Amino acid sequence: MSLKNVTKPESTKAVIEFAVDAETFEKAVTAVYNKKKANITLPGFRKGKAPRSLIEKMYGKGFLYEDAINDVLPEAYEEALKESGLETVGKAEFDIVSIDENGLVMTATVWLKPEVTIADYKGITLTKKTVRVTEDEIMAEINKVRERNERRIDVTDRAAEMGDVTTIDFEGFKDGVAFEGGKGESYELKLGSGSFIPGFEEQVAGHTIGEEFEINVTFPENYGASELAGAPVVFKIKLHSIQAVELPELDDEFAKDVSDFETFAEYKADVKATISKRKAENADRETDDEIVDVLVSKLVGDIPEIMYEIEVDEMLSQYDNRLKSQGLDLNTYLKYTGMTMDALKADVRPDAEKRVKSRLALEKIAELEGIEATDAEVMEEIEKIAKAYNMEVAQVEALVSKDDIAADVRVSKAATFVKDNAVFKAKRASKKKATEETPTEETPAE
Repeated sequence: MSLKNVTKPESTKAVIEFAVDAETFEKAVTAVYNKKKANITLPGFRKGKAPRSLIEKMYGKGFLYEDAINDVLPEAYEEALKESGLETVGKAEFDIVSIDENGLVMTATVWLKPEVTIADYKGITLTKKTVRVTEDEIMAEINKVRERNERRIDVTDRAAEMGDVTTIDFEGFKDGVAFEGGKGESYELKLGSGSFIPGFEEQVAGHTIGEEFEINVTFPENYGASELAGAPVVFKIKLHSIQAVELPELDDEFAKDVSDFETFAEYKADVKATISKRKAENADRETDDEIVDVLVSKLVGDIPEIMYEIEVDEMLSQYDNRLKSQGLDLNTYLKYTGMTMDALKADVRPDAEKRVKSRLALEKIAELEGIEATDAEVMEEIEKIAKAYNMEVAQVEALVSKDDIAADVRVSKAATFVKDNAVFKAKRASKKKATEETPTEETPAE
């Protein structure tokens, strides 16, 4: 087996011509014959005893060639590709040049990983992001927990008030005709929650248990169901129960009930720290996105279309897996949304292009800066994968390529390199914004 020739009809495309010698190919054909003859019956011969010459005469020599080619092709192509020194992307397309007593000659048309250039990636100017946690944000987070720990008290001696939890039957009518989706029985509705269209909950307030009444509301102009958008409707209501909501006091006992802290002050400080960490992580991701945008804009190179197509398919495969974890799949999603596969591919295409270009940019930076992945770093990544998927390290090592892991590590280190060498400038806040905000914490997020 040997490489015969390499031509490049395009800058990102190559044709590799390679050969399988007569002896190697004959062994493959013989192996196919020995495997197939057991199931072949020819007149005058017992099953499995027909000579190869007669089988080839009856069915043609090509009858054995196809399987033989499939057997020798992977190794022959791998050797030729290695000898060519080309770095390819996507799958090769194979064609037969000749097949006879001299052996097999084939071509593989391949797409090449593009040669790219990038400059001025050191000293990128970025806006320094600060993390501000306000008192309102802290209390909003605490009040969510407070509401989850509310106590409900049955009310029988007064009308429903905003803030109460009511149980109602309802049915909606447009022009005197009940409309689809407008009916519910024993529905639990917290007045003031904004769960229903504007004006609905306010009109339930003021009524007592057992009362049957009507309310008049108008659907918003941008309502999802076009036949109801902007339409005035009537709801017939029956009120079954009223519960007053009692929220726990924001004191040390509350902190002990909802956290591992002994005092409310400690709990509040922890909530503040949690919000700060979350906002810092978000700010960090925004910075990373800004860096990617800059690098993509600086990348120069002829990128083959196949790289974008592969990335689009990978993104859709990942999305399909997420849907399956929720009991759906991509085809069901398309059916429900009325979207076509082509439309979905077009929708993710910009992100796919960005991913491909950013990867190429960071790989080039790693090359220019001599960034390498150590054995320890590769093993650390393998251990992370094993932990994430609850697998043994040896299982992961058998499934993934260390070269691929090392490439990912180099890309990650290149991204860190660019970030560490960026120039961060403070954003000048307007006087109005500065007076409106009262931060309780401010930290840089680079």
